[in-house]
Amino acid sequence: MSKRRFGRVRKLPSGRFQVRYPGLDGIDRTAPNTFATKREAEIWLTKKEAEIHAGDWLNPDLGKVSFKEYGTAWVEERPGLRPKTLQLYEGLLRIHLVPTFGNRTMSEIKEAHIRKWRKTRLDDGVGAVTVAKAYRLLKAIFNTAVEDGLIKSNPCKIKGAGKEDSPERPVLTMKQVFVLADSTEPRFRMLILLATFASLRWGELAALQRRNVDLEAGTIRVIGTTTELKDGSVTIGPPKSEAGKRVVSVPAMLLPDLRAHMETYAERSDDGHVFVGPKGAKLRRANFTRVWAAALKNAKLSGFHFHDLRHTGNTLAAQSGATLRDLMTRMGHSSTRAALIYQHTALERDRAIADALGKLAEEALKPEDPKPNEQDPGGSGT
Repeated sequence: MSKRRFGRVRKLPSGRFQVRYPGLDGIDRTAPNTFATKREAEIWLTKKEAEIHAGDWLNPDLGKVSFKEYGTAWVEERPGLRPKTLQLYEGLLRIHLVPTFGNRTMSEIKEAHIRKWRKTRLDDGVGAVTVAKAYRLLKAIFNTAVEDGLIKSNPCKIKGAGKEDSPERPVLTMKQVFVLADSTEPRFRMLILLATFASLRWGELAALQRRNVDLEAGTIRVIGTTTELKDGSVTIGPPKSEAGKRVVSVPAMLLPDLRAHMETYAERSDDGHVFVGPKGAKLRRANFTRVWAAALKNAKLSGFHFHDLRHTGNTLAAQSGATLRDLMTRMGHSSTRAALIYQHTALERDRAIADALGKLAEEALKPEDPKPNEQDPGGSGT
């Protein structure tokens, strides 16, 4: 029988067959499993030879790094991660991924393992949104592992597993917005109204400085946002994307109140914050929770989050006639490319949206017509 020109097959004492072959690095390697017949072993060896000749061979030693080691390095090596994003990744890795995959090597983790992990997480009561975020991180790590030559393909193949299906948030009525604003501490009244009618996020409001409010033009320039970390620190940085940097028009009917707020509560310097606590401290979500809860109670409302104000404002803007393009520009959700394309028309259209919102608010706040028997106090009412 002629000798094989590539690799070797030998029968083990157990009766199964073992394959050894030379890798591109010149190291003699053993197949990851044994075979029931010599024929099966030779077929595997033939495929491995073709794989090497085609340039598709991966060094199996590279895939032997543990998921914990590789995943931790992956997070540490991401350039330009915002502090909150870094905190999110580290938490997802530590709490949801490493306990299951940490001691396995990258090459050992298969699609079946990931399906079982996802089902177990959901069955254990972990929120669907959190599981989706963890799955996306897992998939991103394995994408890089493929690029690094550790594995041939990404085992994260569950359709829709990375999609977040958050429940629809409630929308306040126009009157409820003003009742809520009037039910809170006076220094936070404009915080509620701008979150709604200027579509500003909490972080954007907390970072807003006096120099970025133009009372004459009736606009707010959004160039920064706050990030609160678990250690209690607060950082101020640019929005997540270029689209987040925008100029938003404020309804004209709110400008007198905004001016009064600036004169009464805002810090005096150009770089001073528009919204601060009673003692001049930066706004923090944890501290504002008490204020928000009290406002809801006073307004006889429940089940609303602060972010629902922005959601309400966007809904009302759409009802005022804003197009999808208008809304994305106003909200800061458009891509950089889209934002640049429509930048020259966004402000003019945004002013129209703001004024339409103002008219809706004025209509909602008009006193109701008196009942017929109230029109003539001195009459008989008949």
